[in-house]
Amino acid sequence: MSVLSADAVTLAYGAAPVVHEVSLAVDEGGVGLIGESGSGKTTLARALLGLLRPRSGTIRYGSRDLAALDRSGRAEFRRAVQPVFQAEALDPRMTAAASIGEALTTHHRMSRAGRRARVAELLDGVGLDPALAARRPHQMSGGQRQRVAIARALAVEPRLLVLDEPTSALDVTVQARILDLLEGLAGGRGLGYLLITHNLGVVGRLCRTSHVLFAGRVVESGPTRDLLVHPAHPYTLALRDAVPRLGGEPPRASGRTEAAPAATGCPFRLRCPLAVDRCRDEAPEAREVTGRRVACHRAEDVLERALDASRWRGGTGHPAHHIQKGH
Repeated sequence: MSVLSADAVTLAYGAAPVVHEVSLAVDEGGVGLIGESGSGKTTLARALLGLLRPRSGTIRYGSRDLAALDRSGRAEFRRAVQPVFQAEALDPRMTAAASIGEALTTHHRMSRAGRRARVAELLDGVGLDPALAARRPHQMSGGQRQRVAIARALAVEPRLLVLDEPTSALDVTVQARILDLLEGLAGGRGLGYLLITHNLGVVGRLCRTSHVLFAGRVVESGPTRDLLVHPAHPYTLALRDAVPRLGGEPPRASGRTEAAPAATGCPFRLRCPLAVDRCRDEAPEAREVTGRRVACHRAEDVLERALDASRWRGGTGHPAHHIQKGH
């Protein structure tokens, strides 16, 4: 059974829906949620963390409706499902020890000495010198701050991490080290995680399955490697082909990259180079295409284009190849 799942969840701010009937499940291993800014990724993450209530649909922790949990159930949920926000979310007034210790105080009764020992253990576990415990965020690098944020989430021994752009604003070398850390944690602790990002290289490294979100709708979902190597939705293909290839030619644009979502028919049609009259008149339903679910009338044609683009790039086109392991 999944640790956390969404079933036909719609979310809105005021009268305007921003996430439309999204379904997904997260258990052990990594699940990616991919999309550009404004696609609804973070809004969905907030709902999965119990911070927003769906307009319709259900979010479940195990088999239980998250909205119906009693006090003890909510406390269990908050321990089991922990957010890891971007490093900038750390309180600038608090030391690393205070940030991590706050989580320990909230969920565990510990002596001061026990808390200090546990903070040192957690810092060491994410590859930091325990001496950094006395530093505030401005005294640490971006990579160190992100590791502190991960240590804080691990303090309560969760079953699942919800990571919102965990490598944002980090240089490539530091990104690789953070990804190495997350890979090791998943393997060593049996952690599940939901990884929210616009970076296809990150999901290629960490996630077995992924969901691609455009304008609040899942347009493609399935095994991550299939989505990245041979996309079946034009939006997934555009995201993949926007990843620069070291030593190669610049990526090619696919359609109008800045057009707003269409109000009728297929939301992506104003950007799509393959759009036809049917796309204007009929919103596509998700359907099975070569082992994944795709909301596109022309998914088979997109697959052909993906194969052509991979040959043009001179390889598989897998974005994960461009984020190497750290040293």
